[in-house]
Amino acid sequence: MIKVLIVDDHRIVREGIKKIIQMEADILASGQAKDASEAIRIMSTTEIDVVILDVSLPGMSGLEAIKDLKALNPKVRIIMLSMYPEERFAIRAIKAGASGYLTKETAPEELVNSIRIVYSGRNYLTPFVTEKMVTELQSPAEKAHHEKLSAREFEVMCMIGSGKTLKEIADILSLSTRTISTYRARVLTKMNLKNNAMIMHYMMDNWLLD
Repeated sequence: MIKVLIVDDHRIVREGIKKIIQMEADILASGQAKDASEAIRIMSTTEIDVVILDVSLPGMSGLEAIKDLKALNPKVRIIMLSMYPEERFAIRAIKAGASGYLTKETAPEELVNSIRIVYSGRNYLTPFVTEKMVTELQSPAEKAHHEKLSAREFEVMCMIGSGKTLKEIADILSLSTRTISTYRARVLTKMNLKNNAMIMHYMMDNWLLD
């Protein structure tokens, strides 16, 4: 039996995934968590084989949580499930230790298939991610500016580039506006940009916008 932990800050998403899993005889929804801290608590007391982890979580982001979850159980397999397209977070997630990356538009059968694949010890990579990783290996180039950002800085940059205000971002991530302003300042400094308009132009130039 494959024991799965579902981590997403939206209850309706967690329940939807649970219903999909419950239809499979070999997969068990062993726990649900609304944020990384709760996921870590569950992992410390419950045997988990696969974690379905949302990228965007309040407090610690999903990408940041990978390291802590792996520290608790090095053998756990992690599938990132995100509303963001692959070109934004997939490669970053795999490099951080995830075994797969799916968008929330993924068909139920693909989610189930990915759980079985990562549980078997393999990675679940879409053709896009595979091609991107092969290209990086064959033609290692200087890191793009956005690859120097932390997981949370990159997430904030994407939200700014999508036109969200600092308050809207703060509400989504359950952080203070002041904290988001600090992340924005770090993004501008590391990227050598001056304002939100330049962030948006950078994202357009690098195919990071929807």
